[in-house]
Amino acid sequence: MATIHLTPALTARVQDQRTRDGNDRLMLRVIVDSGGCSGFQYKFLWDKTVSPDDATYGDCVVIDDVSLPFLRDATIDFVKTLMGSDFKVLNPNATSGCGCGSSFAV
Repeated sequence: MATIHLTPALTARVQDQRTRDGNDRLMLRVIVDSGGCSGFQYKFLWDKTVSPDDATYGDCVVIDDVSLPFLRDATIDFVKTLMGSDFKVLNPNATSGCGCGSSFAV
């Protein structure tokens, strides 16, 4: 299984969402999809289902087998700023990204 790093802020955010939803099986699904100005983009969804082909990390993140190679050795974080909060991926596999930071190329 590929190495994926999760920050304490990410795991705390997932735990917070589980408490809000009253569902301790809730996980963050991270998907790499085609699109955006650089070719690929990240999508983040709350999910209660883990498929047999999915990989789970830290009992809080689930990644499908198609997205996993694009995320190898990446760090997934939850960041709060004055402008809002969002999930972020620090991806060593990305060779470039767009100016707004929402898409990447490999």
